[in-house]
Amino acid sequence: MSNDTITITGLVATTPRLITTGDGLTISSFRLASTQRRFDKDTEKWIDGETNWFTVTCFRQLAANVGRSINKGERVIVAGTLRIREWDNGEKVGTTVEVEADAVGHDLTWGLATFVRNADQAAPSNEEREAVAK
Repeated sequence: MSNDTITITGLVATTPRLITTGDGLTISSFRLASTQRRFDKDTEKWIDGETNWFTVTCFRQLAANVGRSINKGERVIVAGTLRIREWDNGEKVGTTVEVEADAVGHDLTWGLATFVRNADQAAPSNEEREAVAK
């Protein structure tokens, strides 16, 4: 089985949906619009190309953090596993492009962010603190 890893930047197009299954698994999902852009030297302007649409799905702690941190209209970076699925509901057929996210964060090209560590995560070790200080 192929493990296609992808990194995408784009705009969060839907409010992230956050659910917890009966088994206690936290899941979050949202739609991501990623528009290719290029700079036209003749007009000295940015030109939008085609927009690709992705369904981003997150699990466990990442899902909970996305549900609390990411909002519709924000620019983000998503890294994860690409999955392309064909579907047929009897009336229509289509293709869904999904990313099972390993990481999601705000795209700092477009704004500022403040990081807040989860309260239930252990504090960094002395070695980690020393590595950051260097």
